[in-house]
Amino acid sequence: MNIVKKRTDLAVESAQSVDKSEPLPDGIEISERDSEGFHITDISVSSREASRLIEKPEGRYITLESVSRLDLRPENFDECVYSLSEEIRKISGKAEKVLIAGLGNENITPDSLGPSVCKHILATGHIRENAPGFDTEGLGDVSAIAPGVMGQTGIEASEIIRSVCESVRPSLVITVDALACSEPSRLGKTVQLTDSGISPGSGVMNSRKELSQNTLGVPCIAIGIPTVADSGESPKGEKLMVTPRSIDRLISCSAQLISAAINLSFHRGLTLDEIISLTS
Repeated sequence: MNIVKKRTDLAVESAQSVDKSEPLPDGIEISERDSEGFHITDISVSSREASRLIEKPEGRYITLESVSRLDLRPENFDECVYSLSEEIRKISGKAEKVLIAGLGNENITPDSLGPSVCKHILATGHIRENAPGFDTEGLGDVSAIAPGVMGQTGIEASEIIRSVCESVRPSLVITVDALACSEPSRLGKTVQLTDSGISPGSGVMNSRKELSQNTLGVPCIAIGIPTVADSGESPKGEKLMVTPRSIDRLISCSAQLISAAINLSFHRGLTLDEIISLTS
C-alpha cells in the first residue's frame, strides 16, 4: 500500500515524522512553551541529516498556535500582537533597516495574505532622506513591497525583491506569505516564523525561486499562516486543497495581527494604539 505524504509548509507538521519515543536525532531540537494567546513550539534544525529527515532547510522554526481562531479577532488581540512581536524581535536580532515583502496574489483570497499585510505596514524608509527635519525618534527604518506573482508581472518575485535589496540595502528582509498545512485543524490558528527563508508556493506544488540569505545576500525571515490544507486526492486522482469558508475574515484579521506585530517590533517608540491608528 502506497502512503501519500500530505503537503505542508509547517515544520511542526513535518517534525511529526520523528519518533517521539526515541531520543531526537542529532541536529533537531524541539521545545515548547506558552505565551499570552499562543502555544509555541520552537524547532531548530542544524544538520543536513535532520534537514533531510523533516524535509525542511536548516534553520529555526517557531510555530505559534492560537487558542482561538484568527478569523475572529480575539478579545486578547493586543496580547497576541505583543507575543508575536516578541518572537519577531528575538528572531530578527539587531536589524535596523528592514524590508517587508508581501508575497502572493491579492486577487486570489487564500493567496492574498502578503499583499494584505503590506497595506498596513508603517513604511518609513523614505522619511529621513526626504524629510530631514521630521522627528523620527522612535521610528524604525522600514520599507514594504508587494511584488505580485509571475503570472501578473512576468517576473519572478525573487528577482524583484533582489533588485530592491540592491537599491535599498536592508539589513533584514521579512517575507510574509500564505502557507499550506496538512491538518485542517491548523487553518486559521497557526503562525510560523523561520529564519531559513521561503520557497513561495512549495506547499501547493507551485514552488518559485527561493528567498533566503543565500539568494538575497541578507538575512531573510519568513512569516506565514496556513490558509489552505491538503485534503488528499479526488476519485479522479486530482490533488485537492481546502480553504476555510471564512477565508475573507481570516486574511483580514491575520493581516492585522502580523502587520501590527511587525510595526511594533521595529517602531519601538510607538504604542500599539498609535500604530493601529496610523495604519488602519
